[in-house]
Amino acid sequence: MQSESIMKIRNSLKSLKGRHRDNRVIRRRGRTYIINKTNRRFKARQG
Repeated sequence: MQSESIMKIRNSLKSLKGRHRDNRVIRRRGRTYIINKTNRRFKARQG
């Protein structure tokens, strides 16, 4: 497993959103994601 593709699974994404200014909250298929186009290591999923 690469360190690039590790995604954190959290109950609360609000704190992770503030870690980088380019983080975006995206809702896809009933799941909530935090993604970052410029710094790809900030990734998280909820649900």
